[in-house]
Amino acid sequence: MIYTILLLVLSNIFMTFAWYGHLKLQQTGVSSNWPLISIILFSWVIAFFEYCCQVPANRIGFVGNGGPFSLVQLKVIQECVSLLVFAIIANILFQHQALHWNHAAAFLCIIAAVYFVFMK
Repeated sequence: MIYTILLLVLSNIFMTFAWYGHLKLQQTGVSSNWPLISIILFSWVIAFFEYCCQVPANRIGFVGNGGPFSLVQLKVIQECVSLLVFAIIANILFQHQALHWNHAAAFLCIIAAVYFVFMK
């Protein structure tokens, strides 16, 4: 179970950088003149490592492979981890993007979703 969660966290770190890291590179001027196809390829290279974590996390964690989680549970956990990782990384990379009360409320709803998906 812990390997699944750790792999999901690592996977989401890579994915957040793949999806949003190029925006930070653009802000710093590193990729300002890159053509769009270069940005896409750059993101795909990072996303490769995301898949190297995501696929094993799902295989290890899935109840059909001896893991503790159903498919729905895996997806809800992944979404919760994704939002948490995104909030932390976005706050570090894009410091002017502050979190507000409505973001906290949304996180509580996600935590409620995790609770409900694990109810018997």
